[in-house]
Amino acid sequence: MSYIETIFPEQAEGEVKEMYRRQEAHFGFLPNYARVFCHRPEVMKCWAALIAAIRRPMEARRYELVTLAAARALGNSYCSLAHAKVLAELMGMEATQAMVAGETGPLSEAERKMMAFAAKVACRAQEVGAEDIEALRTHGFADEEIFDIVAVVAGRAFFTRILDGLGAEPDAAFGELPANLVEALSVGRPIASA
Repeated sequence: MSYIETIFPEQAEGEVKEMYRRQEAHFGFLPNYARVFCHRPEVMKCWAALIAAIRRPMEARRYELVTLAAARALGNSYCSLAHAKVLAELMGMEATQAMVAGETGPLSEAERKMMAFAAKVACRAQEVGAEDIEALRTHGFADEEIFDIVAVVAGRAFFTRILDGLGAEPDAAFGELPANLVEALSVGRPIASA
């Protein structure tokens, strides 16, 4: 589950109990990632507010594509699986599987460039140059949209480093995704056993 001791739901009080309740209400179960925030629920609250502010101006599909690209590049199975699941709801499972397999059909050329840029920012931001920004502009991205892409990646990096640094395993529920998707997106920690 994680490398640190966490508070069991039945023992949670105050802010931790409220955080657990919100997470469980949203997902139908208490995600493993929420448990690692039990010692600092205020950090989870601040991160949620930050990511909501970053996400607000973006179309859902764009946000999810950027997030998936960043999570994969960062080697985080948890976020890769979670955001591929959301993409499957937005694009359909077949299109999502094709996209993850590297097929170009489900994505526009602009989306492919955007995802490649997001992966570069995730792992090699110091190598981003003016030509990378210009390439995005050429594909129709305005400067504020480019800012949004970078902000999504930066937010994801924060979250994935907490999860991986504390050993949070992707929830067992992700095992219900198609096997080829699970295999392709298990880029870090394996899914938790049920």
